[in-house]
Amino acid sequence: MPAADDSPPPAQLKDWFNEARYRSLAAQLKALAAGFDEDLFLKQTLEGLEARSLMERLHQAAVAVEAALPGSYRKQVAVLKKLAPQVEHGFVSIFLCDFVATFGREDVEFSLEALRYLTTFGSAEFAVRPFLAEFPQQTMAIVQGWVADENEHVRRLASEGTRPRLPWGMRLTHLVRDPSPCAPILEALKDDESLYVRKSVANHLNDISKDHPEWVLKRLENWDLNQERQRWIARQACRTLIKRGDPRALRLLGFGGKAKVDAALEASPQSLRLGDTLVLEARIRSTSRSTQRLAVDYVVHYVKARGGVFEKVFKWSEIELAAGAEVRLTKRQTLRDFTTRRHHAGLHRVELQVNGQRLAQAGFELRL
Repeated sequence: MPAADDSPPPAQLKDWFNEARYRSLAAQLKALAAGFDEDLFLKQTLEGLEARSLMERLHQAAVAVEAALPGSYRKQVAVLKKLAPQVEHGFVSIFLCDFVATFGREDVEFSLEALRYLTTFGSAEFAVRPFLAEFPQQTMAIVQGWVADENEHVRRLASEGTRPRLPWGMRLTHLVRDPSPCAPILEALKDDESLYVRKSVANHLNDISKDHPEWVLKRLENWDLNQERQRWIARQACRTLIKRGDPRALRLLGFGGKAKVDAALEASPQSLRLGDTLVLEARIRSTSRSTQRLAVDYVVHYVKARGGVFEKVFKWSEIELAAGAEVRLTKRQTLRDFTTRRHHAGLHRVELQVNGQRLAQAGFELRL
């Protein structure tokens, strides 16, 4: 009989907001504002704590602050701005921004200035979105001014906060329909000295490419892709289009057209369980008379809970293959569940994709 595992379970993200955290915040707020009602704050945050998700716990902290901290909205924000540098965890600081988003929409300019300050401690990318949805023109005019801020966190917020499809964030449907209000922001930040900012620009453009590929490609074609920073953004911005095999995106990044190759793919072992590692081995041989630049991806067809499959494209490699040359590639992927993807038993097909073409396939059986 195997020995019992006495190790503690892995910490969950929601435990960033646990009882100890709330008690620490209560003590800090009491020190900043004598009238702060610690008991009320703890009552509102701790009752029903276990049942709340991470984002619910974050929001509840904001709600409890509003109930326990006396004074007007502006006076409350002044206290929270003093608290921000004292909060030791960047993500936890986001509840300060959530307070502004929840209770500050009747004071737009003041609230956006508060978010500009608070984002330097914990990103306001979620909090700015209700303002963009409710007051799009007024908010966008202010946000566009942030691109010139000396702080990289503020410049990043200009891009990240206006992403149409920000993960975990409110979808900005008006920007999904028409991303043009974001164009001045993206253009202003395409040469930003901060990689942190440029990553956001790339992710923003990748978001837009899912709905408006023509819009993205037209702009990138006017960039100077000989310039390192712009070239890096373009490569990241086109990752969804490359996975889709978009010919125009492939040409833009120098991959050319249809790959002239013979290809084979093997998957091992043939039978796996969760936690096992799938090994993929690809062989690609050039049939061209000249060197080719190739974008190599692989596509896993995952079994759904109720039958059928859905596919996900994974990036494998980018290679230059000389005329007549052959390359062998190996990829290892451990099969584990995520909050965004759960595995189900059955036969899983894997395809090798080169410059958008699916050229070979293999498979494996997943047993649970």
